[in-house]
Amino acid sequence: MISLYDKGVFLVNGKNIIVNDLNVNFNKNEARKGTITYNILEKHNISNDMENLKLKFDCLASHDITYVGIIQTARASGLKKFPIPYVLTNCHNTLCAVGGTINEDDHMFGLSAAKKYGGIYVPPHQAVIHQYMRENMAGCGKMILGSDSHTRYGALGTIAIGEGGGELVKQLLNKTYDIKYPEVIGVYLKGKPKKGIGPQDVALTIIKAVFKNGFVKNKIMEFIGEGISNLNVEFRNGIDVMTTETTCLTSIWKTDIEVKEYLREHDRDKDYNELSPKNIAYYDGMIVIDLDEIESMIALPFHPSNVYSIKELQNNLIEILTKVEREAFEQGIQIDLKSKIRDGSLFGEQGIIAGCAGGTYDNIVDVTDIIKNKSIGVDFSLNVYPSSQSTSIELNKNGSMARMMESGAVIRTAFCGPCFGAGDTPANGQLSFRHTTRNFPNREGSKPGEGQISMVALMDARSIAATAINGGKLTAATDIEVEFTKPKYNFNRTVYKNKVYEGFKKIEDSTLIYGPNIVDWPELPKLPNDILLKICAVINDPVTTTDELIPSGETSSYRSNPMRLAEFTLSRRAPDYIENAKEIKKIEDERKSGKNPLTGKLKEIFYKIKKIDKEINILEIGIGSTIYANKPGDGSAREQAASCQKILGGWANIAKEYATKRYRSNLINWGMIPFVIEDKINFKSGEYIYIKDIKSAIENKSQMIKGYLISIKSEDIKIINLKLDSLTDTEMNILLEGCLINYYKRT
Repeated sequence: MISLYDKGVFLVNGKNIIVNDLNVNFNKNEARKGTITYNILEKHNISNDMENLKLKFDCLASHDITYVGIIQTARASGLKKFPIPYVLTNCHNTLCAVGGTINEDDHMFGLSAAKKYGGIYVPPHQAVIHQYMRENMAGCGKMILGSDSHTRYGALGTIAIGEGGGELVKQLLNKTYDIKYPEVIGVYLKGKPKKGIGPQDVALTIIKAVFKNGFVKNKIMEFIGEGISNLNVEFRNGIDVMTTETTCLTSIWKTDIEVKEYLREHDRDKDYNELSPKNIAYYDGMIVIDLDEIESMIALPFHPSNVYSIKELQNNLIEILTKVEREAFEQGIQIDLKSKIRDGSLFGEQGIIAGCAGGTYDNIVDVTDIIKNKSIGVDFSLNVYPSSQSTSIELNKNGSMARMMESGAVIRTAFCGPCFGAGDTPANGQLSFRHTTRNFPNREGSKPGEGQISMVALMDARSIAATAINGGKLTAATDIEVEFTKPKYNFNRTVYKNKVYEGFKKIEDSTLIYGPNIVDWPELPKLPNDILLKICAVINDPVTTTDELIPSGETSSYRSNPMRLAEFTLSRRAPDYIENAKEIKKIEDERKSGKNPLTGKLKEIFYKIKKIDKEINILEIGIGSTIYANKPGDGSAREQAASCQKILGGWANIAKEYATKRYRSNLINWGMIPFVIEDKINFKSGEYIYIKDIKSAIENKSQMIKGYLISIKSEDIKIINLKLDSLTDTEMNILLEGCLINYYKRT
């Protein structure tokens, strides 16, 4: 079904895979230039150095839990106008009942900013961010940067990257996205999916194969092979958007007549170009997927990589569910999945098909064919969110919407809530089957820290529909009889013409509209010469998601208010972090005002430091906080996971590794040093780390920095080696200045 080649391979004539060895006569360096990736990156690189890229993008995209902070940061740094098209969608803070008028205030700010700086504004309920970009902005050979981790338009020939807001700010200020040339992994598709198999089945199969072994981490996945022609564009989009869950940097696909027709249907013929590898192309690794063998899949709680075929789960139900329960308990979460077994089968209470992954036209018409003229029943609910108004209009015209509603399904508007924890939260203890992007704890809106927990399993829309007509009994779409009618899609642009503000290059004499909850960033300090860090949280989970660093759903209304948002930092995973961080920040504030901070335990710590640094002056050392986590950052591009720590006095994160480049970039842009530690250290919350001459170490781009771990319960002082991966000149200066805002104010 799926094979991995972990050594470099040559692809010859687009179909012959030759593993690189001493007998190969091809020039590897020249063959690297034969990939689709190389040619797109080369056209967008302004450095004249293909090993160290400085990229300029064609377009930017943000939604309403990120664009306010991005624009505020850019304004503070000298923004005059948007230099390239910048799309501001409103598909996250759509439920304006949360926080009173706060969410709608953000929308009014966004519209006023689009008018003032020349942006494109998509009002609430019109389209989820990635569907709008597919329908209107993506094109062959383009590059798009978005402040959402699922920014993926590779199936349309676009290299699209999801990053934290700081990277978009750089583009708004005509700066560059700096990165070393990434490794490129070929994804060779062959065969044709069998009836009932959908894009989520293929995506979950890939995630299962490559997530835990890091096979594509921070690399580019390039989809090639004759199997692509057996997938329509919506099917490809559904696979493509889920590549985020592999931890790859981004993706790109070979294009063909299907893409040409898709762009033509969307009135964008000029955006088509045929993209294909050259006769000889070199890839740093290869994934070969036989689409014929893909089965109906399910990702059990609480990660998209926790994948089994539905058949395998059904045949080993007790064993697998016990394993998942045990893994959840090890993360401090108690669930009872086995209580969902009735008469030897697994039952759930809810089905959700939504967002950029699930809410596509192709998925929904197939769902209609499965559930039409049948009853979902009382004990199972099915909620469907078409990904755009254009999709809804066509579903309404061809009768799909009515047939779904007659069966008992509820049709929503275009909203990303089920993907980030703000829509259709199940009751405590319920199991929800979802064709969305993620199934982390609380992604469906529950609060595990308060004992309220429901569970999400990811599945393809077709299997969710099959499950719905069986009263919630887990059913693979391949196990039912259905005739898929595949009604033709006709794109309708009229709704966008009537509702979307198309303001690129159209600057109006407009004033920004602020609500009371839209607050400027507080002043953030520069990096001092020496720092004393208190460890305020220790998390030993295998992966710490962005949602655990800063929750998503209930905090969305406060993302334009940095101080209020910071009150939620690590609240679900380490509730005492905020109090610990505030306590040390208060001491630092007193030090900066000239007061002697040496009281209580800090006085003891200072005397211990004196033993190793007799010249230390407590009034000149920066005092702040840090956290330790094994592998933080597996989540969205939301930079607030880093900015909230900074606002609470944070100076660094310490990790064995960072789950994604995004999170490391977010840390740097907010003046947080992304330390890596290779030694096995049993850190404890409340301990201190003293780092002398940290400023000089950053200036010299030192990759190994000595720290002193100071115990609070003994006289022990242990030397630890903190690794700092290579910094660019810009990253170095951002850390020295204390954050991106400070850096741009100075420059």
